[in-house]
Amino acid sequence: MAASSRSAREAKRRVHQMEAKRELRRHQDKRRKRDNIIAGAAGGAALVLALVLQLTVFASNPTEDEFKAAEAGLSTPSATPTPAASNGENIPKPQTAAGKTFTGDLKLNRGTLGVELDGTKAPQAAAVFKSLADQNFYAGVSCHRLTTADSFGVLQCGSKTGDGASDPAYTWGPLENTPTDNKYPAGTIAVARTGNNAYGNGTQFFIVYKDTVIPADSAGGYTVVGKVTSGLDVVSGIAAAGIKPGTSATDGAPVEPVTIDSFSLK
Repeated sequence: MAASSRSAREAKRRVHQMEAKRELRRHQDKRRKRDNIIAGAAGGAALVLALVLQLTVFASNPTEDEFKAAEAGLSTPSATPTPAASNGENIPKPQTAAGKTFTGDLKLNRGTLGVELDGTKAPQAAAVFKSLADQNFYAGVSCHRLTTADSFGVLQCGSKTGDGASDPAYTWGPLENTPTDNKYPAGTIAVARTGNNAYGNGTQFFIVYKDTVIPADSAGGYTVVGKVTSGLDVVSGIAAAGIKPGTSATDGAPVEPVTIDSFSLK
């Protein structure tokens, strides 16, 4: 009897172990499937977000139609990006420009502009553009966008790819020194950004060559980082040569290609 009892107990123990192992495998299988679903959903969301950012990139002083398209694209919960609350380590600190004024030259293949950046009113923006200029980031980069509407005249530059796309690895905020009346006087240098995102600034900027009105979006206006102190007629001349219509008859690439030879600040 004793041997039989031990055998029965041993058999029950083995059965329990087998059942426990089967249950563990079932649990692991469920967890793997769940994790795969989450990973797939995260990958899909990342793809949608990348497409939304590419389509809505200000890299734009957006037109009214672009605003509507951006708002429609961002209205879907799964496609709505969550703006960063702070900048990454690759973004220079605003303290490096706070209270300082930087002056220098923006040399285009069409002529040279004297520029001034205001580190008092826009320390984060001034720090970014001073850093990029010091790294010769802009040498050879194009000015890909020109607008020629009656109250919307800007030349936009700084897209490394030359097509207006932003660099997702180099984004920053917050907005600084934005006009409360949406008016950007001739000579203004402001920061381009992705629509509806206060932390969507990047490497692009735009030069206002005639008094311009740009409606604020849900994030606000556009950071005014400085001004042109001489040579604004160079940009007016580029505009006078015309555009290759893109978004509209008054918004496209300059007919005469414009590139930056150098951007120096001190």
